[in-house]
Amino acid sequence: MHWPGVCENREGGGAGKGRGGGGTGMPPPFKIAVLGAQGVGKTAVVRRFLHNEYSETSTPSHTRRVHISAAVLNGHVHDLQITDYPAIPSFPGSSLQEWTDSCCRGIRSAHVYILVYDICCFDSFEYVKTMRQQILETRVLGMAETPILIVGNKRDLQRGRVIPRHNVSDLVRKSWKCGYVECSAKFNWHILLLFSEALRSVGCARCKHIHATIRFQRALRRERCALM
Repeated sequence: MHWPGVCENREGGGAGKGRGGGGTGMPPPFKIAVLGAQGVGKTAVVRRFLHNEYSETSTPSHTRRVHISAAVLNGHVHDLQITDYPAIPSFPGSSLQEWTDSCCRGIRSAHVYILVYDICCFDSFEYVKTMRQQILETRVLGMAETPILIVGNKRDLQRGRVIPRHNVSDLVRKSWKCGYVECSAKFNWHILLLFSEALRSVGCARCKHIHATIRFQRALRRERCALM
């Protein structure tokens, strides 16, 4: 699968509007929440997907970044609202907690969670493990089928891996019943694959028994991003 990625940058707080906005009759946007411990490269993953850019230097972020992209899923064009969250201490257990902390706003209404860890850092995997459990425990009633995709970044540093790949894959796929992808933001390896898997999991959750076909469209619109 070699689909070019796209992102759109939007200044301001209207990240929820667009093709999937109210009254247009278009499919609603797919909300993708990207989470992970500090330094795992989740922002690098997002930027590689949206801009096909990578920087060796990174600055820790304390704000969430909302990006609007687009994809064709089963023949329908959808907005993708990709929110890159900073490393949060815990998943908000209620709507009140979610909206009290500006870094967490919108996190509980995501359609799919991408939990990123560094394959060379055991603590970052423990963070993902804890975050997944908290998501399952605190999700809104009736939203139990919201997919979770576990992503092991920095595959280019394979020799520094702290947990064997097959151990992680077996745990995630068999015990956690989640999707699992390894990638390298640095070398653009499996970046499109992980977002394709995320969208496919959402499609399966929304449209059971329908095989999801996905195309990411470049240059549908100019890039949009909002810092919040």
